[in-house]
Amino acid sequence: MSANKKETTLHISGMTCAACANRIEKGLTKLDGVEMATVNLPLEKASISYDPAKLGEKDFEEKIDALGYGVIHEKAELEITGMTCAACSARIEKGLSKLDGVAFASVNLALEKAVISYHPSQTSVSDMIAKVEKLGYGAHRPSQEDSSDHREEAIKVQKRKFILSAILSLPLLWTMVGHFSFTSFLYVPDFLTNPWVQLILATPVQFIIGAQFYIGAYKALRNGSANMDVLVAMGTSAAYFYSLYQAIVTAGSHHGPHLYFETSAVLITLILLGKLFEANAKGRSSEAIKTLMGLQAKTARVYKDGKEIDTPVEEVMIGDIVIVKPGEKIPVDGEVTEGSTSIDESMLTGESLPVDKERGDSVFGSTVNQNGSIRMKAQKVGRDTALARIIKVVEDAQGSKAPIQRLADRISGIFVPIVVGLALLTFLIWIVWIEPGDFTQALEVFIAVLVIACPCALGLATPTSIMAGSGRAAEFGILFKGGEHLEQTQLIDTVVLDKTGTVTNGAPVLTDHLMADWVKEDEFLRLVASSEQQSEHPLAQAIVQGLKDKGALPSSTSSFEAVPGKGVRSTVDGRHVLIGTNAFMDENGVETAFVAEDKAKLESQGKTAMLVAIDGRYAGLLAVADTVKETSKAAIERLQNMDITVIMMTGDNTRTAKAIASQVGIQEVIAEVLPEGKASAIKNLQKSGRNVAMVGDGINDAPALATANVGMAIGTGTDIAMEAADITLIRGDLHSIADAILMSAKTMRNIKQNLFWAFAYNTIGIPIAAAGLLAPWVAGAAMAFSSVSVVLNALRLQRVKKWS
Repeated sequence: MSANKKETTLHISGMTCAACANRIEKGLTKLDGVEMATVNLPLEKASISYDPAKLGEKDFEEKIDALGYGVIHEKAELEITGMTCAACSARIEKGLSKLDGVAFASVNLALEKAVISYHPSQTSVSDMIAKVEKLGYGAHRPSQEDSSDHREEAIKVQKRKFILSAILSLPLLWTMVGHFSFTSFLYVPDFLTNPWVQLILATPVQFIIGAQFYIGAYKALRNGSANMDVLVAMGTSAAYFYSLYQAIVTAGSHHGPHLYFETSAVLITLILLGKLFEANAKGRSSEAIKTLMGLQAKTARVYKDGKEIDTPVEEVMIGDIVIVKPGEKIPVDGEVTEGSTSIDESMLTGESLPVDKERGDSVFGSTVNQNGSIRMKAQKVGRDTALARIIKVVEDAQGSKAPIQRLADRISGIFVPIVVGLALLTFLIWIVWIEPGDFTQALEVFIAVLVIACPCALGLATPTSIMAGSGRAAEFGILFKGGEHLEQTQLIDTVVLDKTGTVTNGAPVLTDHLMADWVKEDEFLRLVASSEQQSEHPLAQAIVQGLKDKGALPSSTSSFEAVPGKGVRSTVDGRHVLIGTNAFMDENGVETAFVAEDKAKLESQGKTAMLVAIDGRYAGLLAVADTVKETSKAAIERLQNMDITVIMMTGDNTRTAKAIASQVGIQEVIAEVLPEGKASAIKNLQKSGRNVAMVGDGINDAPALATANVGMAIGTGTDIAMEAADITLIRGDLHSIADAILMSAKTMRNIKQNLFWAFAYNTIGIPIAAAGLLAPWVAGAAMAFSSVSVVLNALRLQRVKKWS
């Protein structure tokens, strides 16, 4: 064992007994380089002593994962300041990843945010902040107000710097333009041509306003890497110091062609202008989050000790009774305890029609109470409310990286050293071969190559598109949990739909009632409704509601009995009523063979049929079914028109499943599948080479949602389904599936456009600059414009119209 022994502690999930702990202990001990491993079941911790020269924490995590358990990480978010390009974010990412206990670190340049997954027993957030500061940047824990103020203050500072830089640089630009033959008509005051006047104007721009580039370059080089600041500092310094040298050696003479103070000053001014545009555009790309946050209620009217008290919404506790009057926002998620109203839930569901609410119904924070005063019991507050969770999902998605970004990150990490090498090589070629001895021309070309090659646009290409795309999707009620899901969704070629609650409404309704000739309809409706209202079975409740809608007036029963699996019997106003199956009727001596054909016809339509007997004689037939959502057929047809195979999967019997499938135009059905079998069915489809999206809403769908290439949870479903899914479709409408696929495709197309233009600027610009065809100030303008154009292209996603 190496003298450099190391110890680590990991939190384990999934253990249920001592055998689990022993299994993990044995598995870890077998790894080459592990001296000792101890697993504590009650604390759910593994303590490992090992040789870091042979293996590391990732090896332990992989082993524990292979054994069927998991390692628990904590997640931290930091606001990062001082980054200028992709090389900065890559360096911070690399530095954080090297910290003991950090499993994963992702730094988003556009959001100026770092997301770190770590083991709290080995490192802390303060360690991470210290590491970032050691690398030469700033870091602090984010707060909603802090983040907003920080971005606004940064834009103000950038604006002040640009204005001052522009005021000092314009006279220098004036003298430069005045020397062109085609601008000979332009008057240039003599004092502006004085080298010392130019020095006085250029020096504050170079060393005060441009100090940020020197500081950034120093920090980067000190840490053994290079970034955009290195290129800017080198290019402008070469122009400035060469001009200073010329001013000294030609003291007393007039302005000559060898002074380039205007080049360095105008370059810095243009780069600052580009950064100002970029900062404003990046602020706009977070509008989705700001809009969502703006929807939140600020106060709540809580009923306590017989009084109504207005209190900040943050102080509402679970169990509090809240009063909401017409026109007010629902402050938190909860359940109506008194009153009835209609609520505008469009901000959550996208549905424009208000939803009626009465006692027992759920209501959601930030939706608008329209026309009735209600009392509600708070059930979810703070970060647990539906809107807070939506905001969190959008923030996570905007801060995550799509796999396509890894390519850009790798390239930008090695780009700057290559560019410096190319610029030096170009300088030598010009001064030795092309224009031997012409230092001035070689220097111009050197500066132009350095400046045109800044990889700013490359670092912004992907994150800005993800921010804009996921933000716009959230406005449509589609929540992507991360950039990788946004990238993967466009590849879907097969959509598997759960039946209940996804294709259908998930709640049974009375669809048919057939009566024997001898029974009066109002009497039939009254007797059946009176009997079924005693039952708690969902089908009975559907029957009662359906009969009431038809005018039934239930009366009380003198006796009632529910026979499990068969039906109910009751006595209503002296009349004996039986409702149930064929077997139940046979047991009670009721002849029903002559209605077998009618019953079979209803069942072939996917309905559940029940027989009714009154006073021992067949009286009628009831049919109950889970109805198809109004938009399901059109949404499925739309998916099929996109060349996507649609399959319905359900635990129901084949006949019911096929009946529902035929109503919505689905040809392929997987029926009678147990919850654990749904994941296996998805795997079988994947084995045949399909990219599968699973869409469901229930707890039983969670394994299949997690197994699919992309899991989509219907937002009206369970929290467990939404946790397991990659995308949450807040609206229950299946049109959201096609919308999600199209939004993914548009975002990926936008990313590819951005990457193309980012590469194009550099691959086209560098040779042009190296050929001496690009003045340094033009190169600076082009470089600044490249970053701005990439961000503006990404912002086009915020204007995408809703398809459904």
